[in-house]
Amino acid sequence: MSCISKEEKAQLVAKFGKGENDSGSVEVQIAILTAEINRLNQHLLNHSHDYHSGRGLLKKVGHRRNLLNYLRKKDFNSYRNLISALNLRK
Repeated sequence: MSCISKEEKAQLVAKFGKGENDSGSVEVQIAILTAEINRLNQHLLNHSHDYHSGRGLLKKVGHRRNLLNYLRKKDFNSYRNLISALNLRK
């Protein structure tokens, strides 16, 4: 459902991280959350009455929003690059 595979996570870490084991940086966390959010969106299209997953989706969106706000204040250029790479609005 909302879990992404280890391979997908490793690809995101390789693409957005500063090193191969950099899973904690803000950019990587946002990329992983975006992948999970996209997967949950697809699940909820088929299972519209799955309210527990809907709540989990809202929590993940809020967490991503907070991380994006932090990144925008800390490093605006990195924020802009990440927004365009993940095809998020703004």
